[in-house]
Amino acid sequence: MALATEVGSGIDHIALIGNFLPRKCGLATYTTDTFTALKDRFPEMQVDVYAMDDHPGRYDYPSEVTMSIPDKDRTAYLSAARAIEASGAKAIWLQHEYGIFGGAAGELILSLLDRVSIPVIVTLHTILEKPSADERRVMEGLLRRASRVIVMAERGREILERVYGASGRLIVMIPHGVPDRALVDPETLKSKFGWEGRKVVLTFGLLAPNKGIETLIEAMPAIVAEHPDVLYAVLGATHPNLVAHEGEKYRDRLKTLAANLGVGANVEFIDQFLEHEELIDYLQGADIYATPYNNPAQITSGTLSYAVGVGKAVVSTPYVHATEILADGHGVLVDFGDSAAFAREINLLLGSDRNRQRLSQRAYDRGRTMIWPVLVETAMREIVGMIASKPRRLPKSNTVAVLKPDFSAVERMSDSTGMLQHSIYSIPDRRHGYCIDDNVRALMLLTRMDDLDEVTRDKWMTIYQSFIQYAWNPDVRRFRNFMNFDRTWCEEFGSEDSNGRTLWSLGVTARDAKQAKHRDWAMSMFDMTASLALDLGSPRAHAFCMLGAAAVLDAHPGHVMAQQILARFSDELLALLAEARRPEWEWFEIVLAYDNARLPEAMIRAGTALKRADLVKSGLDTLDWIIAKQTSPEGRFRAVGTESFGRVYADPLPFDQQPLEAQATVDACVAAYDATADVRWFDEANRAYLWYLGQNDLDMPLATMSDGGCFDGLMPTGLNRNQGAESILALQLASCAISGLSKRVESVAGPSSAVA
Repeated sequence: MALATEVGSGIDHIALIGNFLPRKCGLATYTTDTFTALKDRFPEMQVDVYAMDDHPGRYDYPSEVTMSIPDKDRTAYLSAARAIEASGAKAIWLQHEYGIFGGAAGELILSLLDRVSIPVIVTLHTILEKPSADERRVMEGLLRRASRVIVMAERGREILERVYGASGRLIVMIPHGVPDRALVDPETLKSKFGWEGRKVVLTFGLLAPNKGIETLIEAMPAIVAEHPDVLYAVLGATHPNLVAHEGEKYRDRLKTLAANLGVGANVEFIDQFLEHEELIDYLQGADIYATPYNNPAQITSGTLSYAVGVGKAVVSTPYVHATEILADGHGVLVDFGDSAAFAREINLLLGSDRNRQRLSQRAYDRGRTMIWPVLVETAMREIVGMIASKPRRLPKSNTVAVLKPDFSAVERMSDSTGMLQHSIYSIPDRRHGYCIDDNVRALMLLTRMDDLDEVTRDKWMTIYQSFIQYAWNPDVRRFRNFMNFDRTWCEEFGSEDSNGRTLWSLGVTARDAKQAKHRDWAMSMFDMTASLALDLGSPRAHAFCMLGAAAVLDAHPGHVMAQQILARFSDELLALLAEARRPEWEWFEIVLAYDNARLPEAMIRAGTALKRADLVKSGLDTLDWIIAKQTSPEGRFRAVGTESFGRVYADPLPFDQQPLEAQATVDACVAAYDATADVRWFDEANRAYLWYLGQNDLDMPLATMSDGGCFDGLMPTGLNRNQGAESILALQLASCAISGLSKRVESVAGPSSAVA
């Protein structure tokens, strides 16, 4: 058939995540049945199973399980993500249920999904209409990541759209799968269970108070009065969580209730977690299946689906799943907790073999639309569609065609005063004048461009240094920032961040300038102005000052003010980290903002300069965290969008993405590589750099490769095609950084690791 051809030619390998037998729970059974159905229907397809594990070492998983994931171990999720990414799987099919993944509301599964680049389809086994804050956050994270979402009832679709704002285009309703069994006469199986000569009403599933078993037991006296031989079989082990809390007290209470009502001989408790085939035999041996559940919002019941699938006459309370699957006369609904109604309807069915068999046949006919082969075929059509609709991506590679640093666009944006801030397309917009931020960045760029001729370098370094020198306001001991085009200042002093960046550039220039005259000037200005750092309060301003101080210590070991800046501000950043940190939030502030990677970069550089391993570790840990936040579902660099700024403890939003973030990440990864020699940081730097070249959410290059320009950002509707100073400088500084890093890596690992 067409689908088999499509799967064979394009989707020959998927990853399946969920619980798995022999773990004893409904989701393990569901995932195992899904796997079996996939292999039966598509025998050539490779299906890798990643089993969630609540007790590592307890389960003897079969060979079909590729990897088990200890549910509370975050590193295990990351390892699984790497394994999936490396495996060649074309898609992930995730079975999601609250309680099986670690972290608040199961948030750790997001750390896996955010580190793989392939499409994800999610089957939602529970959809909460009134979620907690954590449950909402996790569900919204799943919806952002998923290319398709499977619900098992139409009510699930309605809740996702109304409560979570999900797009209806991403949601598909596929009923719970059921076994493909023939419709049989219950009498042919009753001897297997000792039920000969009795009419049997069955409930099965893990025993717990929300199953409403009391309602059926309280109905039994009225049922027994008309049908003395009736048996109510309660099949299933007690829920493991309930056993852990109170042992078998709940089961014992139910037995006592039956005895006190005088129906103890008519109620049988079968305390087993059954293998699949035996479970279906029990179902087929019963005359009536009852689900007296007392949760109206229950959207999915695997037990009810199985009962319909094998053609049972069903009497149920009207929870969501039951109202949908039993609609149009495919079962009988009675009110919650209404024992008298259960007794009345069960007696009517037991009293008429004809009516019971007709209802059984109607249920069986509906069940034919729910058998496992139908489920996996429908799901695979969705997977085929989501992969086909995925935008074409540039090939992933560890080899990056680095752009040669090009001063052309910087020069285009500069005049004899300094570098202008903004442009309209590529044309400088003089209305916005100049700012010190761009001029100090331009100064740092000139110290890093190895191939620039010295006449050009000297000319522009002098202009940018002059701008900085003129910006110094000795009366308030601060640098001004914004200047009008007529060279009048807009303020008496600039922002803390602009002052911190200026000290950073002075430190870098004092260390890296090619000519002594430029180094001498920078060192003199640093010495004259660096004490202003001690009055700054912004964490980013601190980070900028630390980067400048670390550069000064490289050039002048023992420099007292540089050491003081590093020691004081690194301890303050550690204190901020300790205060803001949460299990899911390894960051210095409770919000994300701009230039985020500068904070870990500063900690790494400070730790290296001060020989403090705790600072280096803090920098590496927070860099690892922010990189995870800056990784798209496809595994590409995704700059923290400006829409995200100021959102407390919130995952970043994708737009608008600014070039500054990619450059900061490249620089921070260079610092991490310098501290560890771990090539992983080279790979992360490459990935951030590729953002400029088109490996981003829009598959659009921001770099204008012919003239060294760079567009101002990625917007939801496309590129911001203006080319301001900050963007151009970010690209050129990133090109210098990645080029230098690649040379260092090549010198260690050989030409095969080089950047092209």
